[in-house]
Amino acid sequence: MNKIITFILLTFGLLFLSCNDDERFSTSTADKLTFSGDIISLDTVFSTIPSSTKSFWVYNKNNAGIRCSNIRLESGNQTGFRVNVNGLYLNSTNGYRANDVMLYHGDSLRIFVEVTSPVNNEVTPKKISDNLIFQLESGVEQNIKLQAWSWDATKISSLHVNNDTTIDGSSRPILVSGGITIAKGAVLNIAAGSVLYFDSAVGIDVYGRLHIEGRSDNEVVIRGSRLDKMFDYLPYDRMSGQWKGVHFYESSYGNSIKYCDIHSAFNGIVCDSSDVDNVKLNIEESTIHNCQGYGLKSVNSNIALLNTQITNTLNNCIYIDGGKAIINACTIAQFYPFDSNRDVAFCFLSNHALKSMSVYNSLITGYADDQLYGGKTAGKDFNYKFSNSIIRTPVVSTSDSVYFSNVIYESTVNADSVGKNHFVKIDADNQYYDFHLSAKSAAINKADKTTAPTSDRNGKKRIGIPDVGAYEY
Repeated sequence: MNKIITFILLTFGLLFLSCNDDERFSTSTADKLTFSGDIISLDTVFSTIPSSTKSFWVYNKNNAGIRCSNIRLESGNQTGFRVNVNGLYLNSTNGYRANDVMLYHGDSLRIFVEVTSPVNNEVTPKKISDNLIFQLESGVEQNIKLQAWSWDATKISSLHVNNDTTIDGSSRPILVSGGITIAKGAVLNIAAGSVLYFDSAVGIDVYGRLHIEGRSDNEVVIRGSRLDKMFDYLPYDRMSGQWKGVHFYESSYGNSIKYCDIHSAFNGIVCDSSDVDNVKLNIEESTIHNCQGYGLKSVNSNIALLNTQITNTLNNCIYIDGGKAIINACTIAQFYPFDSNRDVAFCFLSNHALKSMSVYNSLITGYADDQLYGGKTAGKDFNYKFSNSIIRTPVVSTSDSVYFSNVIYESTVNADSVGKNHFVKIDADNQYYDFHLSAKSAAINKADKTTAPTSDRNGKKRIGIPDVGAYEY
């Protein structure tokens, strides 16, 4: 039986080779190649940093084979593009060309493209381009345009801040590899308008003090370094876990974050246990969004949040275990799209004594019917209060009214839409979110004028009866 099978396979193999040997190669100028795209764009890349790889297909849809006398990079190595044709890199050794490439009729060829762009000595991204030319045996030339935008960045590698230091990235992006460590006793100031791009698995470790000094018209942005896309519709910047996040260690106090957008980290911010009589972190008019771990994790720390959005995290958007916390006019929304096992939006515990936690004028919502979890440890202080807020949780009993005053409990009649109705856009398919209030939101005109801040997350004045959450409608 095995001999018969071997004979059949050999016969088919010989027939296949015979077909190939009999292939007629066209020299007609009417027969051309077809491409999966006319322009191959590698989007924006940082100069001198290799891009990710992109590919495209070449098809021969004619009734005869086509032979390419050569496939070549028009500019050689001048623009930084690298091309692999049928396993062959086009380089200086082969004159940046592949010769005698054959495509049988109905056949296809996949070509891979990368780029490492040179420094362009300009503040804004500069377009770079090249042509990949297909010289057919018929004399016909076809070409595919290769393009990218090259962006010069200030590069920081394993920065150890031992003395007071200011990072000012207002004129060009800052690319961080190896992370930033702020030593005990040292202060790092990040100036308004700075945009920091962190490589994966690195972030900011704070043993000293961090001041992020954005303004309403010139925010600080801290994000991952990938500028390309996972899919055509999905930039890596919308994927969680792209970098490590910001970690405040036990020795760190007096930190401040103002007008800052922190997104697509693993943990957005982590605060380690410390002396709760000293303020560890004050966050105002900021955003923590799309984290693969926690948005804000505070363990036995003294923190304050004002006009801040914390949204879409695999673990809790806010996790507080003991210490002290004041949270006012914040939007805390759990619509994390990448895992249905996402945790609740807001969790507070007393494994460490919860000395005091006050939540005012805040919106706590998400997909699930209950987005609030509180857990008391026997013998530990558990002091908290929610007031003038909207919370997606079942109505508490009358006996708990001392902890919940003037709270609106979201109806759970339509669990799929009630939470989403608050916001301008909740688009899980494209991972696009806009947590500004929609006209349908019950948060409009529901805050307490005496305790709400006078402006919102964007610096917009709160006039009349203010709205619950970080944003005024």
